[in-house]
Amino acid sequence: MKIKSLQNLVHNWIVNHGIRYFDVLTNTILLSEEVGEVSRIIARNYGEQSKKKNCKKDEDLGEELSDVLFIIVCLANQTGIDLEKSFYRKLKKKEIRDHDRHHQNKKLK
Repeated sequence: MKIKSLQNLVHNWIVNHGIRYFDVLTNTILLSEEVGEVSRIIARNYGEQSKKKNCKKDEDLGEELSDVLFIIVCLANQTGIDLEKSFYRKLKKKEIRDHDRHHQNKKLK
């Protein structure tokens, strides 16, 4: 799926099911909350933190990452950003900036 298609899909969902976009500030706060949920799952499943006794066993990292993506797409839509164009521009910038840096990083060998 193209990113532009994803932006259109999210917009149509908002219009048909969500009534309207939350304001940018609310979506930014929700994004922080969702990133925290992703972090918690990673810390407990891939890091050194132990799960709490009352922690749900079936926490779904994919679902939480999708929540983050959904809110990022909402923020792009409501601020007029073409994420596909921005992403490819950023990727090109990273190719130029990071290619030699990462190939020369002994920690990655």
